[in-house]
Amino acid sequence: MKLTMNVHLFIPCFVDQLYPDTAFNMVKVLEKLGCRVHYNPDQTCCGQPAFNAGYWDEAKSVGQKFLKDFHTYDYIVTPSASCAGYVRNYYGKLFDNSAVHNDVKLLRKNLFEFTEFLTDILKTTDVGATLNGVCTYHDSCAGLRECGIKTGPRQLLEKVKGLELREMDQVETCCGFGGTFAVKYEPISIGMADQKVGNALDTGAEYLISTDVSCLMHLEGYIKKKGINLKTMHIADVLASGW
Repeated sequence: MKLTMNVHLFIPCFVDQLYPDTAFNMVKVLEKLGCRVHYNPDQTCCGQPAFNAGYWDEAKSVGQKFLKDFHTYDYIVTPSASCAGYVRNYYGKLFDNSAVHNDVKLLRKNLFEFTEFLTDILKTTDVGATLNGVCTYHDSCAGLRECGIKTGPRQLLEKVKGLELREMDQVETCCGFGGTFAVKYEPISIGMADQKVGNALDTGAEYLISTDVSCLMHLEGYIKKKGINLKTMHIADVLASGW
């Protein structure tokens, strides 16, 4: 008899407020794969924006609540490599030599970005999705450099029926978002988005896909401003298509 796996959702602030369908689609895929999905409505931010802006005391306060909200021995899955990478790589520094040291170790052990949970824990690359068209994949800085995610999303996309994956030039180059970077250095950020979108278009792609809604939000803004015919999609939305 196959045991049902318990999974707790961590839905980042911007997904909750701006892209809730991505969260629902992640649930759709997880449930199809036999997971029992749980959601704690008390959850808020992981503290990354405050940490990146230099407000470490405030980030620590938010992080303490996050540790309380996600104190579990079950798996925790999020549709954001950025948030997962922050918790894994910086909570140890933020809570170094503190009373919650063991809680941080447990959280870092159990927290997974959505695609790596599918490929590394559930050991699956084919969820039965269908999406007709040509796509290209954007490696987010957090996904690639902080979480080490590279092949998994591509393996998942290659199994989507009707979808052709084409690699763009300079695929590992930043899109220009970088959180507050896009606000503080707007001209540079726009230039980087222009380069990324241009490389995507050169592949003939109809869809620009990533693990991070934050990157896609930035690129989507540029695409709409320029009136470019290119659709951005989070990979959870892709994997929930066609069934």
